[in-house]
Amino acid sequence: MMQKDHPEVKFGKTGVLLINLGTPDSTSWWDIRKYLKEFLSDRRVIEVNPVLWQIILNLFILTFRPSKTAHAYKKIWRKESNESPLLYFTRSQAKKLNSKIRSEKIFVDFAMRYGNPSIKSKLNILKNAGCENVIILPLYPQYAAATTATVCDEVYRSLMGMRWQPSLQVVPHYESEPIYINALIKSIKEKLVSIKWKPDLIISSYHGIPKKYFDKGDPYHCYCHKTTRLMKENFNEVDIQTTFQSRFGPQEWLTPYTDKTLESLPSKGVKNLLVICPGFASDCVETLEEIDIQGRESFMENGGENFDLIPCLNDNEDHINLFEKLVKKYI
Repeated sequence: MMQKDHPEVKFGKTGVLLINLGTPDSTSWWDIRKYLKEFLSDRRVIEVNPVLWQIILNLFILTFRPSKTAHAYKKIWRKESNESPLLYFTRSQAKKLNSKIRSEKIFVDFAMRYGNPSIKSKLNILKNAGCENVIILPLYPQYAAATTATVCDEVYRSLMGMRWQPSLQVVPHYESEPIYINALIKSIKEKLVSIKWKPDLIISSYHGIPKKYFDKGDPYHCYCHKTTRLMKENFNEVDIQTTFQSRFGPQEWLTPYTDKTLESLPSKGVKNLLVICPGFASDCVETLEEIDIQGRESFMENGGENFDLIPCLNDNEDHINLFEKLVKKYI
């Protein structure tokens, strides 16, 4: 006999989920530690013997690093909304994209790979809202296993616990999308108009990865250089040089290192410098604290005269237009 009291199931919608790296819930030591533990326990982020790494992580790194990281976050924390800039901008990106698409059958939301809101929680919300199809947009223009791939890992793990799964599509890397490149160039030109000095050089700083990941076949390094090359082909007012930031631990990472480059440039005659960070979809601790505070201080102390950071694309109109184009291919 057919069962007639089946629970109501909503259907007919498509969900779009923007996913960024993540952020601690606050600048407290415990919240920072919790966030770092999840992030640094990811096997794609740290490719070390897991047993050995957990000993190092729990006995040493998670004992000492949270204080240093909390200090950095406190410098850039948005006091008016009591949240990190990355959370603020990612939420705004989802809200603006939802308004731009303007369809009752399309629901745009956001999640974080590490921390809150989690990918699992947001996939369940989309499914319960009737999203039979879900489009994942990892907010990493240049693919790397430690970023885009680990987003996919967590999405697939979350789907494994769902009895009724939506269909899934993942937007790939977009390092050479013309709208993206043009938006970056426009942000450079807007900064040039706003300052009263002419830069000798523009540093295009990307988050680094260990060199051994590149040696194993990760394409990230190539995608970063491709983005810089396309910017240079469409903008020739000032030279642009690629560097890599945020290295962690004693092993060799992709070079040249951003921090070492900033220290050495003044002695080479580069006294006026702009920095852009094309690999970050939103301003965050890596751009606002590591570059605009630490990097600026290092450059000026070593003989620099003028320094400025070009903001990430954040939630500006060009960025939202890019997201719309990327996801509409899959709707």
